[in-house]
Amino acid sequence: MNSATASPPKGPAVPIPGTLSLILPAHNEEGNIEIVVRRAMAVLPHFCEDFEILIVNDGSRDTTGPIIDRLAAEDSRVRPIHHSVNRGYGGALKTGFAASTMTYVMFMDADRQFDIADIRLLAPFVPLFDIVAGFRMERSDPLHRRINAEIFNLSVRILFGVHMRDLDCAFKIFRGDLLRSLDLTTSGALINAEMQAKLRRQGATLVQIGVPHYARVAGQATGGSIRVIAHAMRETVVLWVRMHGYRPPVTSPAPRPYYAIGDALIGASAVSGLTALARMWKKVRR
Repeated sequence: MNSATASPPKGPAVPIPGTLSLILPAHNEEGNIEIVVRRAMAVLPHFCEDFEILIVNDGSRDTTGPIIDRLAAEDSRVRPIHHSVNRGYGGALKTGFAASTMTYVMFMDADRQFDIADIRLLAPFVPLFDIVAGFRMERSDPLHRRINAEIFNLSVRILFGVHMRDLDCAFKIFRGDLLRSLDLTTSGALINAEMQAKLRRQGATLVQIGVPHYARVAGQATGGSIRVIAHAMRETVVLWVRMHGYRPPVTSPAPRPYYAIGDALIGASAVSGLTALARMWKKVRR
């Protein structure tokens, strides 16, 4: 993936040349979702000629579902999608991507840790790159979540050749046709890694833009739980195996070969580990 980092623009809002689907995955966000949607309804008309807001209620046990149904009844541009059971973050995004219809697709978390008005920072780059990815300039997350993120980002660089400052930042805009062409298989937190690994193989262009990140004021985060982390680790291994057989579609912008450096590093680590074990065994037998 051809990547660049750009400075945030200054000056008046620059409109996006086309239409926009905004995907909002939501799980137990009754304290946030209405505020986020109404904010988007007020902001997006300044940046695109038409838009839709797809809210994926991912098996919420609170009143998230009734809230988004009410919002949809008020405005046809709000489209609620309900999962009867929780399918995970990746599952919610996949549902939203498949249902999207606009020229560009953006996704953002529904927890108010991002402000849709900061789309002004990404908008000028949308016609120039296939992916415009935000990165959190200062993460408003606990220390353990920031450490987990750095370890995860390093693993993805090694295994898949994806070099991003903030892989899991939930403030990105994609070319809609390119995103909808992906056959995504992961259902959990690894969804961003799978998307970027496959888009890298397709030769997609990428620019990274710093965006603000705000403290959560309502609801409870689940991304740092042991269960979510363990699931992501399992999915990482499965994705690494599957990527050996991945072939970019013929419509890809500039297809790239499989990233074999990760295999070489893992192989070298395995050899080093086996050598160390052999030496220890010899010492034990003396």
